[in-house]
Amino acid sequence: MRHFTRNRSRGFARAAVVLLPCLLLLSACKGGGEGEAQAKDGEDKKGPEAVPVEVAKASRRPVAASYTGTAPLEPVGESQVVAKTSGVALNVMVEEGQQIRAGQTLVRLDSARAELQAAQTGAAMRKLEANYARAKQMADQKLLSANDNDQLRYDLENARAANRLATLELSYANVEAPISGVIASRSIKNGNFVQINTPIFRIVDTSRLEATLNVPERELVTLKAGLPVALVVDALPGKTFQGTVDRVSPVVDSGSGTFRVVCAFKGDSILQPGMFGRIKIDYDQRADALVVPRVALLEDDGDPAVFVVTGDKTKRVPVKLGYMDGSWAEVRAGVKEGEQVVVAGKTALRDGSVVQVLGQPQAKEVASVAKPETNKK
Repeated sequence: MRHFTRNRSRGFARAAVVLLPCLLLLSACKGGGEGEAQAKDGEDKKGPEAVPVEVAKASRRPVAASYTGTAPLEPVGESQVVAKTSGVALNVMVEEGQQIRAGQTLVRLDSARAELQAAQTGAAMRKLEANYARAKQMADQKLLSANDNDQLRYDLENARAANRLATLELSYANVEAPISGVIASRSIKNGNFVQINTPIFRIVDTSRLEATLNVPERELVTLKAGLPVALVVDALPGKTFQGTVDRVSPVVDSGSGTFRVVCAFKGDSILQPGMFGRIKIDYDQRADALVVPRVALLEDDGDPAVFVVTGDKTKRVPVKLGYMDGSWAEVRAGVKEGEQVVVAGKTALRDGSVVQVLGQPQAKEVASVAKPETNKK
């Protein structure tokens, strides 16, 4: 009996040793499952993470409908001065960049040969004038035939023409400016021999500059002469120059489908021919238009829309656009004044996304986490 009791006690002890680790493992698994469930439940209650965005309010301001284009500036007047006679340049009287007036002498050429020819033809002309005067008296007295008198008259006219030609050739020794402007280039120096019809100066009239745009034919009914023009040139950043539409071609080029619009600007010491200009022509204005920043527009599949922020969520709203004026877009329908539209962070948004507006305090999120129940013994 004692032996049986001793063996039974030993069996209970062994069973307790085996069951104790199993009970501990089961308790750990149960506690881990409850922890994971509580953490998952906390994440579900916290919700999706807010997307940071920047917003701007729809507001009212003046906008203008305009056409923009690019074109180089060209002078309204330009002349290549050529030598009308040959000779050595005795005195070059102007330099590059110098302002000159029409008729001003630019260079004096050697005129010795032309002077001699003018003197020779002048003497021959005066001799024939004297002979013709005596012949006329003799013809009146019937002492000279009419045929001889006419021959002397024709010789005199020929001599006068030769003298005028020699005088004209002599005047070519003084090369004069055909237009007023500035000397853009000079290709001779004192002592150079100048051939006839050789370009020696280039004069540019900078008192007025023009820019010619080739505009699509759809703008033919909107662009008219007299419209205001704003010009910005790459060489002078930060400066805007004002001008007008000078003339509009009434004919559309069939090959390119464009027509020419010439814009005129007052020349000064700053604007120069050859500068590349960016031109804006305003053809209509609205003094009180509802606008949003142009960067707020979504142009998916050609349908303009914006993200409007209400509370902490966004809504994709289709809009009807009007005029585009620089960095502003006129909204004719879809958005009301004062509504906030997303201007930065649009790529990460969808309809109904939760957002955090940068620059505004973030709402505090309260996440309730269930406390684990205590096991009652």
